[in-house]
Amino acid sequence: MSVKLLFWNVRGLNDPDKHKPFVDWLYIQKPIFGALLETHIKEPFLNLILTKIFPGWKYLSNHLSDPDGRIVLIWKDPLVVTPLSHSRQHLTCLITLPNLPPIYYTAIYASNQSDERADLWNELLQNHQTLNLECENWVVGGDMNHIMFPLEHSSPSVDHADYLMYQMQDCFLQAGLFDLRYLGPCHTWTNNQPDIPIAKKLDHLLVNNTTISAYPHAFPNYLTKHPGFTQLIKDAWIHAGNACQTLSQLCWKLKQIKSELKKINRENYSKIQERVIETHSLLEIVQVHALQDPSSQNFQAERDLHQKWNFVREIEEMYFRQRSRIIWLREGDLNTTYLFRIYQVRSSYNAIRAFLNGSGVWITDPEEMISCVRNDKRRNKHDSSLYGNVLWQLAISIPRSADELKEAFSI
Repeated sequence: MSVKLLFWNVRGLNDPDKHKPFVDWLYIQKPIFGALLETHIKEPFLNLILTKIFPGWKYLSNHLSDPDGRIVLIWKDPLVVTPLSHSRQHLTCLITLPNLPPIYYTAIYASNQSDERADLWNELLQNHQTLNLECENWVVGGDMNHIMFPLEHSSPSVDHADYLMYQMQDCFLQAGLFDLRYLGPCHTWTNNQPDIPIAKKLDHLLVNNTTISAYPHAFPNYLTKHPGFTQLIKDAWIHAGNACQTLSQLCWKLKQIKSELKKINRENYSKIQERVIETHSLLEIVQVHALQDPSSQNFQAERDLHQKWNFVREIEEMYFRQRSRIIWLREGDLNTTYLFRIYQVRSSYNAIRAFLNGSGVWITDPEEMISCVRNDKRRNKHDSSLYGNVLWQLAISIPRSADELKEAFSI
């Protein structure tokens, strides 16, 4: 069963002229759950307008937190939606689907005021902790009203991250959320000013690793390593029927093959981390036996288990590489690059983001911060260890080559 969810900043839904285009879009796309942002519908008129546009649909809003009802959730059977928390900028609920894992969904319509957005980031982290969302399927979607990275702004002058971007990045990093891949334009908003055209990516749909695992969207590449993969595909393809003449027939045959692939995945690669640990433990036992009794049989057993251990380690690496979407990790690295990348992420999160100088002015540009520390270090030679640590934290927050890092630390 596929699940279609939507969020849409409708910029007002009181105007009847907007109703038919929206209904036509729903009829074509056939979603079963959606978040409508900035409807401007007052609570007394909510039932009247929504039952007219969405007959048979159920709804929920955050009117208790905002009189304009900035966020309205709509859904239809067989979904069951349970509200969990809400504020002026978010509405979190639990979506229960038949025969599928439940989803915690947070709809967001962030304020255009930075101090209010800071409250939103805190609310998300509080939900993450209170609802134990690290272990649950969590989807966050909506209008963030700010870019997360400089490349999400059309202007070439926006070429580095600022303090507000770091706030947003740190929130999602702590919550374990990342952008779900999508097809479409890079930007989702424009200022509609031909004289000074600006476009930004303000809308995001984010998920956590648990959601990706529960609702996989990609073919697990490690299945191709199975010795019987090619023959299995051939047999399943022939068993599924004659040659395909239409796309519908092709899709049907692929679905038949999918069940076979899931079977070999379950039988050979499920709980891959436990398989790696178990194989390594057996290998250690056999290695001791081979030393105590150096026979051909024990040597062969050690060789076989060593090959099996290398194989399951390779499968584990391919699994985490695809799951974490680290496409640059080369086969054979055996997690060294992966672990270093995780270290970089954590170091980046712990990095210093701003300085308050003697004049009471906040410095947020990393390059200016490094220059400030280096100048201060020249004036205070007595405590080089402290300055070295600060320079390191600042340097790792900026993408750099090895030569650039050396220059950053030079005096």
